[in-house]
Amino acid sequence: NTRHGPVFSQEPSDSIFPLGTDDKQVFINCKAKGNPPPHYRWKIDGREINTESDPHYSLVEGNLLINNPHVINHGGVYQCITTNTFGTVVSREAKVQFAFLQNFSRKSRNTVSVREGQAVVLLCGPPPHYGEIKYSWVFNGQRSFLQQDARRFVSQWTGNLYIAKVEASDAGNYTCVVRNMMTNATVISSPTPVVVRRDVVMGEYEPKIEVQFPDILHVSKGSSVKLECFALGNPVPTISWRRADGYPLPGKIKINHSSGVLEIPYFRPEDAGVYECVAENSRGRNWECKAIGKPRPAYRWLKNGQPLTAEGRIHVEDGRLTITRISLLDAGMYQCVAESEHGAVYASAELKVVASPPDFSRRPVKKSTVIQRGGEVVLECRPHASPRATISWWKEDKLLKDSKRQTIMEDGTLRIANISKSDGGRYTCLARNHFGASSSTGTLVVKEPTKITVPPLSLDATVGQSLVLPCEVSSDSSPSPIFKWFFNGKAIDFSRQDHFEMIGGSVADAGPPGAPESLVVTDITDTTVQLSWGSGPDNHSPVTTYMVQARTPFSIGWQTVRTVPDSVPGQMMHATVNDLNPWVDYEFRVVAINSVGVGEPSTPSKQIRTKAAVPKVAPVNVSGGGGARGELVIMWEPVPEEQQSGEDFGYVVAFRPLGSSTWIQTVLASPDASRYIYRNDSIAPLSQFEVKVGVYNSMGEGPFSRIVKVFSAEEEPSEAPSRVWARPVSASEIEVYWEPIPPGSSSEKIIAYEVLFWEEGSQQNEAERVRVIDTTSLLSGLKGSTVYLISVRAQNSAGLGPCSPAFNITTKKPPPSKPPGNIEWNLKNSKIFLNWEHVKAMENESEVTGYKNWHGRTTVLETNKTSVALQIPSGEDYLIEIKALTEGGDGTSSGPIRIPKMSSLNSKGCAYPVPMKICCFMMFLVFFMIIF
Repeated sequence: NTRHGPVFSQEPSDSIFPLGTDDKQVFINCKAKGNPPPHYRWKIDGREINTESDPHYSLVEGNLLINNPHVINHGGVYQCITTNTFGTVVSREAKVQFAFLQNFSRKSRNTVSVREGQAVVLLCGPPPHYGEIKYSWVFNGQRSFLQQDARRFVSQWTGNLYIAKVEASDAGNYTCVVRNMMTNATVISSPTPVVVRRDVVMGEYEPKIEVQFPDILHVSKGSSVKLECFALGNPVPTISWRRADGYPLPGKIKINHSSGVLEIPYFRPEDAGVYECVAENSRGRNWECKAIGKPRPAYRWLKNGQPLTAEGRIHVEDGRLTITRISLLDAGMYQCVAESEHGAVYASAELKVVASPPDFSRRPVKKSTVIQRGGEVVLECRPHASPRATISWWKEDKLLKDSKRQTIMEDGTLRIANISKSDGGRYTCLARNHFGASSSTGTLVVKEPTKITVPPLSLDATVGQSLVLPCEVSSDSSPSPIFKWFFNGKAIDFSRQDHFEMIGGSVADAGPPGAPESLVVTDITDTTVQLSWGSGPDNHSPVTTYMVQARTPFSIGWQTVRTVPDSVPGQMMHATVNDLNPWVDYEFRVVAINSVGVGEPSTPSKQIRTKAAVPKVAPVNVSGGGGARGELVIMWEPVPEEQQSGEDFGYVVAFRPLGSSTWIQTVLASPDASRYIYRNDSIAPLSQFEVKVGVYNSMGEGPFSRIVKVFSAEEEPSEAPSRVWARPVSASEIEVYWEPIPPGSSSEKIIAYEVLFWEEGSQQNEAERVRVIDTTSLLSGLKGSTVYLISVRAQNSAGLGPCSPAFNITTKKPPPSKPPGNIEWNLKNSKIFLNWEHVKAMENESEVTGYKNWHGRTTVLETNKTSVALQIPSGEDYLIEIKALTEGGDGTSSGPIRIPKMSSLNSKGCAYPVPMKICCFMMFLVFFMIIF
């Protein structure tokens, strides 16, 4: 129930949607939590989206639905903005594009003439497209694609066909085939005739690298990257790879030596470096060297969704935001945006500026503190207060001041050195700030110090002989002393070390084993590895067992793993680790145990990755429901990365109407997917479906979840709330009431109501909106003496229902703008007698019905007179403020009137206007301060 600003639970992400399918809708996710519930708006390329007037856009809760998208009009950078009373936050920017593939030109291609032994490059020239493209070539109309080898290469960057050395059999017609991997559309070019001239044979020449990867390639962590390198030459060159910075190529790298492609899967920071492609034949070599950089992010800050400028009290350095001299105006939602070539990351936080008197309820002074005579004690005083409280300490009824032995620290802590018996007693911490005071008390108990009167003596002993080492003490009567013995600086554990025994305070010797050595990992499968190691020093107590531990990028520290044998005996230096997860990076270590205790762990093994396997874990918490009319929403909890068992992980979503035997299936090739929406206008509201979600990876399909029943979306409410009426509360507030829609009138329960209000003369589509869950709403921030039109509509999970008929209502006249004037005061015998001039309202202002007096520091007194007598305490300044009271609200303040503390009991004065800046500051103090 804590009230707080909006926090995103789901943000939009970069997406590519296929065009040309039967699905004519695009759904972009955005969801935030907040109390009160936030409302949403969207931008595209920095422009506001009007979901009311643009038929292509609509809001489903916070999510954006694009109907009948167009590749040009609706592609761009989208951003979700969510707001409640505490402030505004903006989501990360999401690039939305649409995959398409146009046809090749049907124009004939020119004949390419080439000499035997020469190299040739055939250009594909793909048509306009977007989305992942795969290029292939067909030779002489054959049904299968042209096979690549060391002599022929198809670049997936350019689509071109490269032939390093032309042979007589290469003569013929070549056709480029382009396939869009998202839309599955395929287009074919016109054939390119190739004629091989045999009149002159090309002589041998050194390699020339024709296909190169970029000079600098920025790669996101966890992604897969492919580097292409292909050379022309005679004889046909061979391609090899290496790292120019001296590091070996990672074992996970895949190299296709025939086609000259290097792939680095699951890219990690340690994979960044300088990679070198070398092409050579008997005539020479050619090489290219490229580097991969790590760009530093740039930072900027937003407040309530708007850029925050570093000036005055606001400082930004290396991404850190500092605000000095905090005020209530600094409250709101703040976001840090870190940007690099890979994109932007948003982090949000809410700044609440509180003003409160001191409070010890959470951190009182410690009730009882025991200290020995001659020692030093620290008593903490840490109340919650804003602004920070001033601290004073009292012993019994005496105020404590700094002395040689007593010091009150800057944080309010009381430190007493060289404790004596007379220091015992009750200590009270008193905390004050502008808004109040509070105290907390604790007791200090002084005890006599414990002394060893008979210490252990140095002794000589024979092996096997028993010894008794004495230890006698003198101490205070309570509490009883506790004895601890140490051997060579380490505490003796009498429960685990049988040859030690404590008799009273006397003690009647071996150590834990050292770390195992030379740990090696071999025989790696998808779920098991073989470990072997050498023994370390046993420190005079034989090793009884070994314990094997492992850690992964997903585990919290080191975890004990299952082995064969289950308990590894001390004389065995190898074990099989089982029940591992496939396709996960592991490190291992071994710990030796003897009768004395657990030893130090071995040095961790080199990191290895288990082999991939078919996934064995199905999604859990499969559920669904909600959404817009005609939708079936299916949700699940994504399978953690450590249980995906291999690359190219995705989900198979299957569903069927209840009673049907045929499953409808769709594949989502994203390991992070957690939601699928099936749209079909023929689905009746609240139709029941059976749903299951399965998994797959590059090794094959895994299991499905258990079947659950899910309802399709309901209909929007079909009727409007009834008996809607309102009353003006003041010049700036109207309270609206209505009857709830009765149960059964809508397919499912009403979750909220939306109140629309707009000024007379403007249009309903310009109305402001307030969303509430009750059947009443207070509209505020309105203009005085103004006619407003009001309408109410209901909302369920499918959307908003029809509006009730609009009706008009007029706010009350505004209060007088003139403050009370000619204020005089007399101070007699601790009483203030105040007089002021009556405020006369203008014709367009509300009549004055009385006056409000703020006196003391939060006390409010109402009167229908133009005078008042107040009882005040002596010895301090006093602040008074007067406002006219009307049905349209409170009038303009007189400004704070300061009555200074007087040396005499009788004095008088009059009030003059206070400059506006000072006035505002003093009003803040008046409203919150409390008299002690």
